[in-house]
Amino acid sequence: MSTPHKETRALRLGTRRSKLAMAQSGQVADAVRRLTGRPVELVEITTYGDVSREHLAQIGGTGVFVTALRDALLRGEVDFAVHSLKDLPTTQPGELALAAVPVREDPRDVIVARDALKFTDLPRGARIGTGSPRRMAQLNAYARTHGLDIETVPIRGNVDTRIRYVHDGELDAVVLAAAGLSRIGRIDEVTDFLSVDTVLPAPGQGALAIECAADNAELIAALGELDDPFTRAAVTAERSLLAALEAGCSAPVGALADLSPLSAPLERGDPHADEQNVNEMHLRGVVGTTDGTRMVQLSTTGPVPQSHEQAMALGRELATEMLAQGAAGLMGERAH
Repeated sequence: MSTPHKETRALRLGTRRSKLAMAQSGQVADAVRRLTGRPVELVEITTYGDVSREHLAQIGGTGVFVTALRDALLRGEVDFAVHSLKDLPTTQPGELALAAVPVREDPRDVIVARDALKFTDLPRGARIGTGSPRRMAQLNAYARTHGLDIETVPIRGNVDTRIRYVHDGELDAVVLAAAGLSRIGRIDEVTDFLSVDTVLPAPGQGALAIECAADNAELIAALGELDDPFTRAAVTAERSLLAALEAGCSAPVGALADLSPLSAPLERGDPHADEQNVNEMHLRGVVGTTDGTRMVQLSTTGPVPQSHEQAMALGRELATEMLAQGAAGLMGERAH
């Protein structure tokens, strides 16, 4: 039987210090308090990705926001941690459990542009800021095939910094994730939601990952109440595709698994979307050169995965088809 002390001790939630990380960790903390009846305190941890001014692709992309949080978990300084799932390396360390993947927010990318412009209404030569090779590749490919004249500009910084580039007139627009803006209460600044037919999101975009020590069965069970099986199956398939392409999270790879016929309600952020009768999962993948000149984009549909292995297989199968069509040569240096 647990001691009273153990039941009432505050759970320590490790989080990055950024406004977005604090917002999403705060939301998870509230949910865990409700579930467990225990207090939850946020423990702020600085990661290399937060302090480095280099572009993410140069500092390795994969894991730069994650390693410090995982180290704190392994040292026992925090009880669990919240990550943006798209930042997680595709290999899960044995000592840590991915205890929950909550219901996903809107996975789409969005434009915040001057004068409330839509992407297709931007003037010729418009400068669009993004730190993501994936976004650059797809925006440039779309522009090329639709007669738009744009310049993608590499940027870094938090949401405030990126939007300020537009307000200060340095850029015509920036591309951000809808989920991030929604979580910090700034979704009303979006001037255009990019259809997933225009830009496929990063694998796992819009989803959170809640990790804890693999040997803490009690906490795994409690956090597991927050898990959404549909979201977990979708992001598992997406990340399996990414892993099979041997690409890190800074590679120009987009992927989205949605539940047919749910793409429309999911894109609208309909909270009851997953209550409908769903029997198929549709997985799309894209990889391309950042200038948008060469793209491999394929999709597959299969039964909704009933296990981790089935979700992994869906991603691997699509990756194999993409590699057969030359995807490996479009990613530049292969991540290891």
